[in-house]
Amino acid sequence: MVTTLRQSTGVAATRILGIGSFQPERVVTNDDLSQLMDTNDQWIRDRVGIIERRFADKDEFLVDMAVTAGERALADAGVEPSDVDTVIVPTCTMPSPIPNAAAQVADRIGIKASGAFDLNAACAGFCYGLGVASDLIKAGSAGRVLVIGAEKLTDVVEPVDRANAIIFADGAGAAVVGPSDEAEIGPVVWGSAGDLVDTIYMRDHRYIYQEGQAVFRWATTKIAPVALEAVAAAGLEPSDIDVLIPHQANLRIVEAIAKRLRAKGARDDMVVADDIKYSGNTSSASIPMALDHMRAAGRVSQADVVLAVGFGAGLSYAGQVFIAP
Repeated sequence: MVTTLRQSTGVAATRILGIGSFQPERVVTNDDLSQLMDTNDQWIRDRVGIIERRFADKDEFLVDMAVTAGERALADAGVEPSDVDTVIVPTCTMPSPIPNAAAQVADRIGIKASGAFDLNAACAGFCYGLGVASDLIKAGSAGRVLVIGAEKLTDVVEPVDRANAIIFADGAGAAVVGPSDEAEIGPVVWGSAGDLVDTIYMRDHRYIYQEGQAVFRWATTKIAPVALEAVAAAGLEPSDIDVLIPHQANLRIVEAIAKRLRAKGARDDMVVADDIKYSGNTSSASIPMALDHMRAAGRVSQADVVLAVGFGAGLSYAGQVFIAP
């Protein structure tokens, strides 16, 4: 016997209602790092383009950062905690998988009995989370979703590892996703390269290890096609993109992606995020944090067409187009 189930009543389209971010107060410059390891300011600038980054204190935890970013996003959206029914926390640095970060964040913000789960796609985490949030709302499984990319990477980076300690940092970025009359969040284009997992992994289950050159080659050759696929999935052309926000992994990678997109028709005046200069690599937090910083600086305006692309450990990758709130 065939049984027809009642379907949830979803919506046709979604949008980002508001954003927010948090960075720790402690600023760590390249000169500061040169006191701990064999490096210097110019070498770091030339290699990864980072000038300074933020490190959380020992008693400043991932959940703390996520709560602040989430509260700021809710305030920006004009949404009360009681109006949110789902919390997603993309992260790869939660110190313990049980309990998850999302349930703790929801409770501390005042979002009671919500659906709450962590999502680990590392540096592609925010795009994964935004895509899942949008689809949950369109399917009728959620009404409003709070997505918070949060990382405390200093917990998993060996302090004197010159290859990694100069890159990674801490922070959180959040977005409130809700229903819309018009589509303002495009389909997520995602994937993974499981055959390359040996290039980035946790060595001895404690510290991040990566084959820098292999990751650089992979990112600079594979990510631009993913970005272009995301543009096409949204029904747009590269020339329609106002702002490009790649996951902030390395300024040379960011510039290489922008160059390839311009070669495919993106405008010369397309704004390219360079938040990594002052924020470092914050994995799943990087895209929403950069968006918030760029909006505050006047580099992103409401209704701008934003192309976000994330890639990293896993090796998970994703691209997505959305309208800036």
